[in-house]
Amino acid sequence: MAKSKSAYFCQSCGYESAKWLGQCPSCKQWNSFVEEVVEKSSSKVPEWRSSATSSKRANKAAIIHEIVYQDEHRLATPDKEFNRVLGGGIVPGSLVLIGGEPGIGKSTLMLQLALNIPQVKTLYISGEESEQQIKMRAERLVQHSKANCYILTETSTQNIFKQIEIIEPNIIVIDSIQTLHSAQIESAPGSVSQVRECTAELLRFAKETSTPVFIVGHITKDGAIAGPKVLEHMVDTVLQFEGDRHHVYRILRSVKNRFGSSSELGIYEMQGSGLREVSNPSEIMMSQREEPVSGVAIAAMLEGIRPLMIEVQALVSNSAFGTPQRTTTGFDAKRLSMLLAVLEKRFGFRLSAQDVFLNIAGGIRVEDPAIDLAVIAALISSQQDIPLPTNVTFAGEVGLSGEIRAVNRIEQRIAEAEKLGFDGIFISKYNVKGLDVKKYDIAIRPMATLENLFSALFG
Repeated sequence: MAKSKSAYFCQSCGYESAKWLGQCPSCKQWNSFVEEVVEKSSSKVPEWRSSATSSKRANKAAIIHEIVYQDEHRLATPDKEFNRVLGGGIVPGSLVLIGGEPGIGKSTLMLQLALNIPQVKTLYISGEESEQQIKMRAERLVQHSKANCYILTETSTQNIFKQIEIIEPNIIVIDSIQTLHSAQIESAPGSVSQVRECTAELLRFAKETSTPVFIVGHITKDGAIAGPKVLEHMVDTVLQFEGDRHHVYRILRSVKNRFGSSSELGIYEMQGSGLREVSNPSEIMMSQREEPVSGVAIAAMLEGIRPLMIEVQALVSNSAFGTPQRTTTGFDAKRLSMLLAVLEKRFGFRLSAQDVFLNIAGGIRVEDPAIDLAVIAALISSQQDIPLPTNVTFAGEVGLSGEIRAVNRIEQRIAEAEKLGFDGIFISKYNVKGLDVKKYDIAIRPMATLENLFSALFG
């Protein structure tokens, strides 16, 4: 038996130290070091061994132009939103990590995925629920009578791999990685070294057998995926399942993807029978009002390759305290401060003594700079108490000098606005160059500066 020794690991980022430290040198967290027993042995072998790879010769280096490229074959699931976020479907041999708040629906999403592919043999491994609990949840989901899905409640990776050799599944779901433990490591399940070792074993299995593996991961109170940061580097794809548990809509966002875009998102509606795909998210992100209200503007934004129409809500009121509030939901607070400074310095709007509240309706978080124009319009509409026309939308970035800058993929934004019945769209005049305006029925209104915008909206 190899001699064991202990080391100290930061529970926030996985930094390893030979002695206890009060503050982590990597992530600067205090009192995050915990002692764990680790086994350092040169004779340690991987837990996953297959007969096909045990006799395989070592790989040799090859010149890049001699390598034969083959198009990857993806497995398309019935869930179109899930396919979009993954980049077109499930890639064989990929390792996908899914994180999210407790109770947000991660297990429901994964069980629904395992049940809705009847032609594919899936193995759902749970370390948190019993077989009866999973069966009870599966009864609420639709179309699972013909599912070729196996359920295993186990936490030992050694026993899991034995069952995998017997069943030979095509897709594996691990719920969750924090409950697994490997005999190679003597520390407790959920510790940094256990999470790292179990993920490494699953990674070796996925790459050697070309079997896709989905891993559910817990998150910390800061919203980051629990465990060492190296966990996100080891996997091929990192998905974040977001949303408010008190609302019905959920957002599946791609944070990292080696096989597709890392800026895609899918939108679901949580129902009693499971998660339902939302094919037209623009409709749920815009409120249906009988009369126009001040402080509300519609922005034409992009998430990945997907155009969305979202509602920007602003409220500007007199401050009752010495320091005015700047509160944002779904929008960068520093960018809001920059836009307020542009309005005050360049155009004379006195906002420094007023409270400003900004909300992106629908629970989505926006990073597209093309929403700047809608934010400006909503802010001035609220301050002047003048409602904006409900049939217009905005797409433009605002610079520090008050100019309206061009944004990318303006044709997709215009086409989405036209499809949803908008009569006009305000864009930058620098986007008009090379744009065939005649092919659109919607009125395209190019603007050079914010002064032009104010004249057109508020006269």
